[in-house]
Amino acid sequence: MLKKPAGDYIIWMILIGLFLISVTAVYSGTGQYTGGESFYFASRQLIWYVISGVLMLVVAQFDYELLEKWVPYLYLAGLALLLFVRFFGIERNGSQRWINLGFMELQPSELMKIILVIYLAAIFHQAGAEKMSFLQSLPVIGKVLLLVACPFLLILVQPDLGSALLIAVAAFTIVFTSNMNNKLLTGMTLLISGGMVFLWYLFQNHQDILSTFLKPHQLGRINSWLDPAEYSMNFSYQLDQAKLGIGAGHFTGSGFNQGFQVQSGRVPEAHTDFVFAVIGEEFGFIGGSLLIVLYFLLIYRIIVITLKANDRFAVYICVGVVALFAFQVFQNIGMTIGLMPVTGIALPFISYGGSALITNMLALGLVQSIYLRTKNYLFSSENGMET
Repeated sequence: MLKKPAGDYIIWMILIGLFLISVTAVYSGTGQYTGGESFYFASRQLIWYVISGVLMLVVAQFDYELLEKWVPYLYLAGLALLLFVRFFGIERNGSQRWINLGFMELQPSELMKIILVIYLAAIFHQAGAEKMSFLQSLPVIGKVLLLVACPFLLILVQPDLGSALLIAVAAFTIVFTSNMNNKLLTGMTLLISGGMVFLWYLFQNHQDILSTFLKPHQLGRINSWLDPAEYSMNFSYQLDQAKLGIGAGHFTGSGFNQGFQVQSGRVPEAHTDFVFAVIGEEFGFIGGSLLIVLYFLLIYRIIVITLKANDRFAVYICVGVVALFAFQVFQNIGMTIGLMPVTGIALPFISYGGSALITNMLALGLVQSIYLRTKNYLFSSENGMET
């Protein structure tokens, strides 16, 4: 019997790099909140890394194939938590997203991301490997839309537009890498494109209609993204200060704990949503580039594991995880430098917080589980050894 490794060591090395950047940035970005006692947040981030790392190890030793039978129950549990948040959750900054567990505040929308990825992976795995006809694709896509719509709407009304978009992007990616009928995929693409054009028309001409679905601060963020100068004193303030800080960092940065914009408190939420502003100002282009390279290597490594996976269920899980990580990185860094509108999406593995970090580690745990079982499969096939 083969001795099982702890998982893919390249992923572990990348995580060590992300951990060091995270603790450093959180420490530097919280001095203005604690009167200089930044170690409070940094130490808690360290604790969350230890806890989530252990959970990742546990999930890696678990046979991911068993989740195919259990995921409907996990999905119902996730919906139950979202409903609980809707009526009894903690409200902060105009959003009701958290459940107070005493030792931490759980954000169910984070857990729902990975649960939905697993459920969609199970659906398309059960649909078989053959290309589906148009009629065969209809009931499958109908089930997918229903499964995505329920958590999407519950998360959207919290309101948390960023997380709602994230699960939609992950679902979209899995669907378009599946064996769905090409005509149906083309129709869906045209429908989504038409919907985006229609939303743009409403935004330009009938914001009163959009205000039925979006909160005033959400519309304000989009307006400030399109016209920062007009909203520089309110909705665009946070973005303007972040861009000033990143610009001031130049090539090498102003130095650890030396960023004027960050240390003066001019960048709100510098340890959570806008943590990239800390890295950009204090460690400059070099620090920001190093972080992006680590993300690139992580996503590349997951893709390598995907290409070697034993079954389509594993492939779809990895595809969903890649979509989750890639969109979060693109959206968070993009909003910090003004390329994307501001949302509440955290920078994965870097932003301060327990729920997001645990969810991301659980996702990597699944990837590690797939890696371990793929390795065992290959060894047993080549060497004639039973695993």
